Amino acid sequence: MNELTTVEKLETKIMKLSQTVWENKVNESNLQNWLDNFTAHTNIRKCEKTQALFLLSNFMYFGVREIRELLRSVYRDKFYNPLVQTIRKDNNNTIDFQSIKQVIDIELSKTRFLGVGNPSESGTHLLYFFRQENELDKNKFMHVHEIFSFNRSRHGALDMSLADQNIKRYIFIDDVCGSGDQAVNYSKKIVDEIKNIDSNIEVYYYTLFATSKGIEKVKNETSFDRADSVFILDETFKCFSDKSRYFSNAGDDFCKNEIKKTCEKYARLISMHPAELLGYGNGQLLLGFYHNTPDNTLPVFWQTKNWNPIFKRYTKLYGNMF
Repeated sequence: MNELTTVEKLETKIMKLSQTVWENKVNESNLQNWLDNFTAHTNIRKCEKTQALFLLSNFMYFGVREIRELLRSVYRDKFYNPLVQTIRKDNNNTIDFQSIKQVIDIELSKTRFLGVGNPSESGTHLLYFFRQENELDKNKFMHVHEIFSFNRSRHGALDMSLADQNIKRYIFIDDVCGSGDQAVNYSKKIVDEIKNIDSNIEVYYYTLFATSKGIEKVKNETSFDRADSVFILDETFKCFSDKSRYFSNAGDDFCKNEIKKTCEKYARLISMHPAELLGYGNGQLLLGFYHNTPDNTLPVFWQTKNWNPIFKRYTKLYGNMF
């Protein structure tokens, strides 16, 4: 039996990934449509189709099952367990479960979970699974516009206050923090307003995934009391970085600089902004979810303008927060 070629090995790996992990998102038809974006070459190092297969074989896709598990982790590891530890510490390290449970129930009654963005965006979309997986009541969730109350004073000025004075903490859930820009902007528009009204209100920002630089930016440049992520994407997850994990054992057939040039070339052809040829904020990620693909991921995977994507991205049309 002849040994499989490099291309055959990559295609076999991709199909196995699709069948076992990627929820059959990739099949022979849409794979071929995507590969038709690229040109072939007899020299494997210069063959764009083979380069594309290599990138795709390293793509990280998270389906419904994995996202649900991550949402359990957000609640358990980032909120619930730390809350239990705080309660125990404040009560002489008690191990009395009933007394701890009573305090937890009180704290939960004063906590609200929200998605980042408007109801059509991924942050709020994830709350449905978040509620199910963590067996939370519907009244523990709210939309951002429900935080504030607007009333006119006797002089006609519009005064803003917190609609529910009993709430002591707001927890914002998001799928990915790439550059950190969205969370910074969100903090300026929402969190700063909360803090201006009552500086004692706690506001947390938790994500399923975050780049190390992105989450540090949120911690340093926002009013969130806590910012954290279940999965931190360090420099090794940046496709073309000096520390890239994807080329450490890639072999001679795959040249990092050649593949980077290919990605940049097609990003220009499909009219990407010069600063976003390798993803928003120069993200260079190989990351996608069942519900969407982040714009920090390489555009050759998700762009739809004059391009056949393999993991389509559904773009946002921004408007007012309220």
